[in-house]
Amino acid sequence: MNPRSTRPSYTGAAMTVTLRPIDLTTGRILSDEIYDRIGAAILDGVLPPGARLRDIDLAAQLGVSRTPVREALQRLERFGLVEVAVGRYTRVSVTSDRVREETGEFTAYFMGNALRMALQRCDDETLAGMLDASDAVLDAAGRQDSLALFETSYAFFERVTRATGNTVFIGVIREASLAIRRNLHGWKPFVGCPLARAEGYARLRDAVAARDADGAEQALRWLHGLA
Repeated sequence: MNPRSTRPSYTGAAMTVTLRPIDLTTGRILSDEIYDRIGAAILDGVLPPGARLRDIDLAAQLGVSRTPVREALQRLERFGLVEVAVGRYTRVSVTSDRVREETGEFTAYFMGNALRMALQRCDDETLAGMLDASDAVLDAAGRQDSLALFETSYAFFERVTRATGNTVFIGVIREASLAIRRNLHGWKPFVGCPLARAEGYARLRDAVAARDADGAEQALRWLHGLA
């Protein structure tokens, strides 16, 4: 069977978990706090694929009104973490192979552009931080630790995105980060190709150290089979 045509299946499970109330004194925008809280529960599997989400239950558990909960669910829907059928249900989505493939492709190409911008703009202190993050990736690749490779690669990705100084890039990744982590974490094809090409991480690190934007982008795409 072609994995891109595989249809997700749902359990239709009712929401049985309880989320901790939100601390309203943090100064954060309430809808952002709710978005992160529900998103984290999806990432951790506390809210599993297919789990029904009722805004009235979530609002009561989090100690907030239903309006910011609805706003958060709409944001989660835009990035595919939640599925909404108006008047019928709101539930945690099931990630398909096609969505994972498309997320991996988006992440690799986005990262290549972010690397190019960051290396052209960042100061030496920021570059040193990027190199520290790259060293952690190299270590995980050398140990053939796929989960550590994903976590360190994502930390590198976040650092590079911030180093672009581009508020649009940073904003896009801030919104998409939950979907990227949920769709790619533990998905072997996303790290399987890089692990088989682990020497490419040394090339990537050297290119970053030399501020070689072309070389860094090429190394990254080669690692993910896009070059």
